[in-house]
Amino acid sequence: MTDITDPLVHDENDVQISAPKTYAAGIPAVLVSLRHGLEQMGPVRTARTLAKLNQRHGFDCPGCAWPETPGHRKLAEFCENGAKAVAEEATTRTVDPGFFARHAVSELLERTDYWLGRQGRLTHPMIVRPGSDHYEPIGWDEAYAVIAEHLRAVADPDEAIFYTSGRTSNEAAFVYQLMIRAFGTNNMPDCSNMCHESSGTALAETIGIGKGSVSVTDLEHADLIIVAGQNPGTNHPRMLSVLEKAKANGAKVIAVNPLPEAGLLRFKDPQKVHGVVGDGAQITDEFLQIRLGGDQALFQGLAKLLLEAEDRAPGTVLDRDFLDSECAGFEQWAEHIRAVDLDTVLAATGLTRTQLDTTAEALIASRATIICWAMGLTQHTHGVATIQDAVALLLMRGMIGKPGAGVCPVRVHSNVQGDRTMGIWEKAPEPFLRALDDEFGIRTPRRHGYDAVEAIRAMRDRTASVFMAMGGNFLSATPDTDVTAAALRTCALTVQVSTKLNRSHLVHGTTGIILPSLGRTDTDIRAGRKQVVSVEDSMSVVHLSRGGLKPASKHLRSEVAIVCELAQHLFGPDHPVPWARFADDYDAIRDAIARVIPGFEDFNTRVRQPDGFVLPHPPRDERRFTTTTGKANFVVNDLYWLPVPEGRVILQTLRSHDQYNTTIYGLDDRYRGITAGRRVLFINTHDIAALGFTAGQRVNLISEWPRPDGTVEERRAENFRLVPYPTPVGNVAAYYPETNPLVPLDHVARKSNTPVSKAITIRLEARPTSDDAAKAVHPDPDPSPA
Repeated sequence: MTDITDPLVHDENDVQISAPKTYAAGIPAVLVSLRHGLEQMGPVRTARTLAKLNQRHGFDCPGCAWPETPGHRKLAEFCENGAKAVAEEATTRTVDPGFFARHAVSELLERTDYWLGRQGRLTHPMIVRPGSDHYEPIGWDEAYAVIAEHLRAVADPDEAIFYTSGRTSNEAAFVYQLMIRAFGTNNMPDCSNMCHESSGTALAETIGIGKGSVSVTDLEHADLIIVAGQNPGTNHPRMLSVLEKAKANGAKVIAVNPLPEAGLLRFKDPQKVHGVVGDGAQITDEFLQIRLGGDQALFQGLAKLLLEAEDRAPGTVLDRDFLDSECAGFEQWAEHIRAVDLDTVLAATGLTRTQLDTTAEALIASRATIICWAMGLTQHTHGVATIQDAVALLLMRGMIGKPGAGVCPVRVHSNVQGDRTMGIWEKAPEPFLRALDDEFGIRTPRRHGYDAVEAIRAMRDRTASVFMAMGGNFLSATPDTDVTAAALRTCALTVQVSTKLNRSHLVHGTTGIILPSLGRTDTDIRAGRKQVVSVEDSMSVVHLSRGGLKPASKHLRSEVAIVCELAQHLFGPDHPVPWARFADDYDAIRDAIARVIPGFEDFNTRVRQPDGFVLPHPPRDERRFTTTTGKANFVVNDLYWLPVPEGRVILQTLRSHDQYNTTIYGLDDRYRGITAGRRVLFINTHDIAALGFTAGQRVNLISEWPRPDGTVEERRAENFRLVPYPTPVGNVAAYYPETNPLVPLDHVARKSNTPVSKAITIRLEARPTSDDAAKAVHPDPDPSPA
């Protein structure tokens, strides 16, 4: 192939700034979707692919985990970012051995993540050998032999780390964790550790299961929906259709977010007349522009107002029957909440007393309330406590286990919830491990393994020497980029199972291997039969995903086959797990899952129903809570918030509208008014003036992290343009992965160990005004076709 380049040169100094949009989707979303499809796939492949996306007999979107509406499929059952995700995976561009012969690893490291991703699908297994600066082809059997040799050479299985991306199917995840545990370790960091681990931790302690309790139907029939720390217009656009329907049914929507995102304001559904020629639908009834990290204060303040309302009119606010029969710890929690100072709540949130009172009144009036959230809540030091206080706000009114009410953590990766269900967890419970042992006649380890942060520390400290990733872009997804890169380079071997080129391939161990895999869109033929996989969405629905496109290369293998074939090389032919059978028959894997994991009984039959099946959820289904008390728990948490230090601002990292997680689709952020650039800092005009800068000025960002000895540790990210934006005073925002280097490895949430990427104290440093300094960002050739 020829590299996807263009005579044009991209320069971050060419970024254009315009007014943010006041609505999401509409005709522009359709046009952008088509443009990405045509550029990457061509007209015929675009039509064939999008017609099958999220359809009953098609394939699941490789983007987010938002569920389909039961019993209904639109002709175009996808959003703009789903179309972009498919275009990236189903592209006709390829990265073959000739590409790696032309480009040294050191050269590719100078390219941006955007350029790397646009080069196309990986086609062959590749290896970079010790001392080499080039990847070269390697046969599958030889690659497996090299990996098996390194794994057998470790002194202890815990010296190996196995990462998992949330796009991995249920079947691949199950055999992957089975191989890892058969090898002898629970070192299974995954993307949940960086995103929703705080949700799982908080929910397990309060309601006994780390999953959301609502369905799409519940959302459509709720009275009140609170959307906190979430930007559905970019991250889960199909959610807007559900919110629009809920509004039509009479629901009130309250958005809680530091930024006034377009998708929280108005939605123009391009599949409806009023979304094309009209004004669309207003989504948010009330917008609470909260300060970063102020959500816990909001939930505690609202709970205090509800308790006071109950005192004024006993029996009208609290669900006493539910509290007395199904809950534990309420009185101690209520005593703590009554002592909360509302002036502190207002200072922590930046809201007015009127906003607080209005929201409390909405909660009291609602007969069915749902609270939705995403990483705006989870990626804080007090993320677990914040979610527990949100749950308490629902429990005090009995808003769980009833239609139209409950908790709704909105997951990111398309199967991140399913991966955890399949056992991708460094702290898997004893009943699951015992079931694996009984099914396969093996002895799985019981010692807890490393999560993502602990895995980086282990590699940094040279107590781990082999790193394998099943999908994803570990380096760009994790915090403290320089530390993570140095940690990966300490390894004797790094292995990446991938569909596309990314930065993690270029920051490798002494030996680095790339194993190219089939994607969600590809046809998977094994033993002469078309194989299908399954996924679990954000609302515990399990359904099939059937790829139908011709693979980019005859050398590609499925993730299931890669794991099973590697296991055969690692364990030999006499291992009790039937790896060869699993590699060729995914139904056999599902039969094993059915015997190991509760809720998957008769898996193969039920998953082939038109809409799949819903996994059991005791709090939702029968108001049964499998907690330590056997009841729903109120947890007392001290109120925490982060005042803005003098001369500093608090940074949150976020995505642009032209990216999904670490995949950069383009250099625009249409909804926020950014064109042709990513190194921008959204900042309030008051802060620009107070800190002595001017709009549009280029600055360096320096994060400040206090060490235990009282000194301050600094990290840098350079050359960001100041963009005036309606953020809360003292709060700023910028894109990741560009700002990941600012997040200290040890800056983590209590209990969940999730990196705190939404509350980083930084100062701004003016850049020199010379032309050389202004053009410090490496200029990449525009990868789009001329």
